[in-house]
Amino acid sequence: MATPGYVIPEENRGQQYDVPPEVPGGLPFMKPEDYQYFGSLLNEENEEELSPEEQKERKIMKLLLKVKNGTPPQRKTALRQLTDKARELGAGPLFNKILPLLMQPTLEDQERHLLVKVIDRILYKLDEMVRPYVHKILVVIEPLLIDEDYYARVEGREIISNLSKAAGLASMIAAMRPDIDNIDEYVRNTTARAFSVVASALGIPALLPFLKAVCQSKRSWQARHTGIKIVQQIAILIGCAVLPHLRSLVEIIEHGLSDENQKVRTITALSLAALAEAAAPYGIESFDSVLKPLWKGIRSHRGKVLAAFLKAIGFIIPLMDAIYASYYTKEVMVILIREFQSPDEEMKKIVLKVVKQCVSTEGVEPEYIRSDILPEFFRNFWTRKMALERRNYKQLVETTVEVANKVGVADIVGRVVEDLKDESEQYRRMVMETIDKVVTNLGASDIDARLEELLIDGILYAFQEQTSDDANVMLNGFGAVVNALGQRVKPYLPQICGTIKWRLNNKSAKVRQQAADLISRIAVVMKQCGEEQLMGHLGVVLYEYLGEEYPEVLGSILGALKAIVNVIGMTKMTPPIKDLLPRLTPILKNRHEKVQENCIDLVGRIADRGAEFVPAREWMRICFELLEMLKAHKKGIRRATVNTFGYIAKAIGPQDVLATLLNNLKVQERQNRVCTTVAIAIVAETCSPFTVLPALMNEYRVPELNVQNGVLKSLSFLFEYIGEMGKDYIYAVTPLLEDALMDRDLVHRQTAASAVKHMALGVAGLGCEDALVHLLNFIWPNIFETSPHVINAVMEAIEGMRVALGAAVILNYCLQGLFHPARKVREVYWKIYNSLYIGAQDTLVAAYPVLEDEQNNVYSRPELTMFL
Repeated sequence: MATPGYVIPEENRGQQYDVPPEVPGGLPFMKPEDYQYFGSLLNEENEEELSPEEQKERKIMKLLLKVKNGTPPQRKTALRQLTDKARELGAGPLFNKILPLLMQPTLEDQERHLLVKVIDRILYKLDEMVRPYVHKILVVIEPLLIDEDYYARVEGREIISNLSKAAGLASMIAAMRPDIDNIDEYVRNTTARAFSVVASALGIPALLPFLKAVCQSKRSWQARHTGIKIVQQIAILIGCAVLPHLRSLVEIIEHGLSDENQKVRTITALSLAALAEAAAPYGIESFDSVLKPLWKGIRSHRGKVLAAFLKAIGFIIPLMDAIYASYYTKEVMVILIREFQSPDEEMKKIVLKVVKQCVSTEGVEPEYIRSDILPEFFRNFWTRKMALERRNYKQLVETTVEVANKVGVADIVGRVVEDLKDESEQYRRMVMETIDKVVTNLGASDIDARLEELLIDGILYAFQEQTSDDANVMLNGFGAVVNALGQRVKPYLPQICGTIKWRLNNKSAKVRQQAADLISRIAVVMKQCGEEQLMGHLGVVLYEYLGEEYPEVLGSILGALKAIVNVIGMTKMTPPIKDLLPRLTPILKNRHEKVQENCIDLVGRIADRGAEFVPAREWMRICFELLEMLKAHKKGIRRATVNTFGYIAKAIGPQDVLATLLNNLKVQERQNRVCTTVAIAIVAETCSPFTVLPALMNEYRVPELNVQNGVLKSLSFLFEYIGEMGKDYIYAVTPLLEDALMDRDLVHRQTAASAVKHMALGVAGLGCEDALVHLLNFIWPNIFETSPHVINAVMEAIEGMRVALGAAVILNYCLQGLFHPARKVREVYWKIYNSLYIGAQDTLVAAYPVLEDEQNNVYSRPELTMFL
C-alpha cells in the first residue's frame, strides 16, 4: 500500500517488498491507524519555518514512528536518540506524544512493548522532571498490571517501579490518592497493585504511615478495602521479603476482620492468608492477635466470608508448632467437614486447599485422618463432577496425594482402585493421575496381593478404554505402577505385552504412539523379571513397524527400540544389530526432531557398544548422513551427532571419519562448521590426538578463511578436551598458532587466542613455559583490539597464561604500560593488572618493583602508592 502523496517509482512497481517501502524523508511505512498520530509528518513543510516547539514535536514524532514501525537498525538509533536527548526534548512533549499512542486500541503487543521500553528508558533520564506527568503515566500503565500476558505485567511493574524512584513517594501518593476510594472496583484494583509495586521499589517502611491511615479510614469502606488489598498485593509481589515488616502489616489490617462491611472482612482474611503464605514457615508470632477473631469468624460466618476466613486459617496453621497445629486442625476440621457438602465451587477449592495444609502439618495423626476425615472426604469430593473442572481436578489430586503421604498408599489406592473402571473417562484419568503420584512418592510395598490384582486389572482397563487425545496421564500412571511393583509384575507381563502388540496395530496414530512409549517405560522392569525372550519378540515387532509414516509414532517406536537395546544388550538383541542398523540409515534423513533425536541416540548406542557387528562401509555411509544432522535446530540432536562421530571413529579408525569432517569445514553455514570442529576434537580425544593433528594442520594450508578458522576452532576444542595430554603436542602446533596470531583477519586472532587459552590451562605446571612465553609475545600486541569478542578472547588467553606461567611474568609485561602518557593505553594495562590482582594477589607481592629513593619523591598520583 503506497502512502498518500507518495508515488512508487515506475521501475519499482509490481515489485515485492521484503521491508515495507519508506515514506519520503527516511520515515518507516505507516499503517492506516497511524495517520491520526503521525499524519502531520507527511506535510512537506519547510522545517526552518516552524517554531522551536513545533520542530521539537516533529522530531519526537519521527523518532517514535521509527521505534514503532521501523526496521531494527532504525529502531535502535531512534531509541538511542530519544534516551540521550530526553531532558533536552522535555517531559511534556515526550509524554504528550507517547501516552496517546499507548492508549490506542489497535496497538499490537510488540508495538506496545516497544513504546513501554521508550518510557522505561526516558524515565531514567528525566528523573524529577516526570513529576507533573505521574498521573497521566499511571492511567496508561496501570492496566498492564492486570493484563493476561505475564510479560506485560512484568513490564508494567518495571515502569511503575522506575517511576516511583524518579518521582519520589510524595508525588506517587498525590497522584494515586484519589483512586483509592474510587467507586469503580477496576480502578481500585489496579491502584492497589500499583501501590504494591511502589512499596517494593521504595521500601515498605516508607509507605507504612500512609497505609495505616488508609486502612483506618472512617470516611469510606472503599478506602479501607483498597488499603487492605494493597497489603495483600505487597505480600504476593515481594514474597518472603515481608518478614521484617510482618507484625506491622498485620497490625495495620487486623481491625478489618470485625469491620461492618462484608467485603472488607473478606479482603482482610485474604490479605492475612497472603501474608502467611509469603512468610512461611516463619512468623507465627506476628499472627497471634488475629487468631481469636479468625476463630470466632469461622463459627459465625457463611459463604464467601467463611471461605476467606478458612483460607487464612489454612495458611496460618502450617506456621504453628506441632502441638498447636494438631489442636487447631481438629477444631477447624469440624467446620471443614460440614463445608465438604457445600455446592459452591470456590468454597470447594478453598476447603480442599485447607485440608491439604492441615493434613501436611506435623502434629496431625494418621489415625485421626483415617477415622474422621477420609470417609467424608471420599464421599463428597471423589465424584465425577469434580473431574470436569480443571482447577478442582488439580486441587483434589494434590490434596489426596498429601493425605496419602500421611496415611500410606494402601488406604488411598484401595478406595479409588475400583474407579479405574468408571464409565467417565475424565474421572478415570483423575484416578489414574492420583495413583501415579501416590505410587511414585511412596512406592508399592504396602499394596497386598489382592489390591495388586485389582490395580493391574484397573490400569489395563483404563489404558485400553481411553479415547481422548491427552494420552500422557494414562501412560505415566501405567509406567509408574509397573515400575513401583517391579518383579511382582512378572505374572501380568504376557497380558500387558499382548495389549501393547494389539495396540501397535491400531489404525489410530495416537494409540500406536502410546503403545510404543509404554514399551520404553516398562523395558527395565521386563529385564528385572527375566523376560528377555518376550523383549526380543517385542524388538522384532517394533523392527517390522519401522516403515511407520507418522513421524511422532516413528519417534516413539525408535525410542522403544532404544530402551530394549539398552537393557537386553547387543549380543542378545533380536533382530540382530547387523540387520537393524542398515534399516536405521535411511531414517536419519527424516527431518522431524523427535525421529532425529531417537534415531541418532540409537545409532550412537550401537556405535558405542556394538560397532563390531556392522561392516565399516555401513559406518561410513552413516557418517555422511550424520553431517546433515549437524544442521538440526535442536542442540540435543547436534550434541548426540557429535558424540556419535566419536564412537564411529573409535570403531573404524579416525582416518576416514576425519576426511569426511575436514571436508565439511568448507561449507558456508557457521553452525555446521562449529559442530564439525567439535566432532573433530571428540575424534581426537577418543582416538588420540596424534591420529588427527597432522591432517588437521595440513588442512590449515588451504587458503580459505572458513577452513582456517575451522582448523583453529578445532584446535581450541581439542586442547580443551585433551587437557594435560596437550603437552606432547604444544611444540607441534606453535608455528601454526604464530601464523594465526599475526594474521590480518580478526577472527583468526580471536580463535587462535582461544586455542592458546585452553592450551595454557591444560599444560600448566608441566614444563612447557618456553613455548607459552613465545606464544605470549604474539598474544600481547592484540591487547589494544576494540572488537569485544577479540578483546575477550585475548584477555582470557592472558588469564590462561597467568595460570601457566605465574602472575609475575604477566606483571613484567604489564608494568611497561601502567603509567603510559596516553589514557587509552593506560586503561588497557590497568584492566590487565586488575584481573591479575584479583586472580593472584599473593603471587604479585614478590614481583612488585623496588623504587629507589622513595623518601625524596612526593607522588601526586594515588595509583603509584601501591608500589611504595
